[in-house]
Amino acid sequence: MNYEDYFRRQLDGLRREGRYRVFADLERKVGAFPKAVHYSPAGQREVSVWCSNDYLGMGQHPKVLAAMHEALDRAGAGAGGTRNIAGTNHYHVLLEQELADLHNKEAALLFNSGYVSNWTTLSTLASRMPGCVILSDELNHASMIEGMKHSRCETRVFRHNDVADLRQKLSDLELHAPKLIAFESVYSMDGDIAPIADICDVADEHHAMTYLDEVHAVGLYGPRGGGISDQEGLSGRLTVIEGTLAKAFGVIGGYITGSGTICDFVRSFASGFIFSSALPPAIAAGALTSIRHLKSSSYERERHQDRVATLRRRLNEAGVSHLDNPSHIVPVMVRDPVLCKQISDVLLDRYGIYVQPINYPTVARGSERLRITPSPHHSDEDIEALVGALSEIWAKMGLAQAA
Repeated sequence: MNYEDYFRRQLDGLRREGRYRVFADLERKVGAFPKAVHYSPAGQREVSVWCSNDYLGMGQHPKVLAAMHEALDRAGAGAGGTRNIAGTNHYHVLLEQELADLHNKEAALLFNSGYVSNWTTLSTLASRMPGCVILSDELNHASMIEGMKHSRCETRVFRHNDVADLRQKLSDLELHAPKLIAFESVYSMDGDIAPIADICDVADEHHAMTYLDEVHAVGLYGPRGGGISDQEGLSGRLTVIEGTLAKAFGVIGGYITGSGTICDFVRSFASGFIFSSALPPAIAAGALTSIRHLKSSSYERERHQDRVATLRRRLNEAGVSHLDNPSHIVPVMVRDPVLCKQISDVLLDRYGIYVQPINYPTVARGSERLRITPSPHHSDEDIEALVGALSEIWAKMGLAQAA
């Protein structure tokens, strides 16, 4: 077999389908978010970034940067090992305490990413409960799905945000058999929000554990940034709340929060935790400072929601259709992979606006989109530039205008 030829043909297939992914070579500019320098064969150029998951710009906040500099000088670059073998730095301990408090839980446990925290925790919890059945929302993130697969437990997929279907999927299971309902709060592609209270009611009826992924909500919702469960006063009803430090908190890493027993169980049995080197102390210090700031400051969240509302209003006025949802994610639907990539390229090359095209397998075929994420730092001028560019592209390409 010609291995190189096989791999090349597979890549050529992605290109033909318009699904081949090209990385934008960007250098973020501290103090100028959302501006960045784009490096391309044509040279360097300043662009405005409209698709970052650093939702609040905390990755460049002066307090966060100062904390990381201080920790780097105090503790050095790396953690020096796994958490079990010399890698637990005091910053990790403080951060886990802060995360537990954020979600009103007894304990928290850090991981190297949100992907790892989902995969590791779901696979560990389910696989170590004999006969466990997982109930999974059909739009759960790939990291959650991988964890469920790795558990080798029976998994029943219920229709997205459909509580009646969830109840039906649970109806023939023995009441006291182990069950785990896994779902997200804010779904990152469509931006819709789960009926958390209703799912908790069903879980109570059927004696099921609940596992809520809040990665696209922590920092952004709730009086202290604890997510949708915090905003709705439901944190105490959930067995496990999982989150990330890489989005609204602006750094990197993932975590779970729950009872002291559950976090200790995962810490003690999860290979994805046991055999991974710990986060660098400076990363933990930056996340700790970001969380503390957002617990006490509502300015970023209020400004963020204002920018989202302003962008939605201007898109409506310009006739550029987008999915209506209650969150901060603004999906402009294109529904064609090749066209979606073309629009993204034109925005970047002609207008200096970077919005990455979102294609299959991230979203279903035929639902390709530009996923726009406003931040508190996008000005009115930035919004007008984006809407103006999209309006011109829509007109030149003959795309349908919103009614």
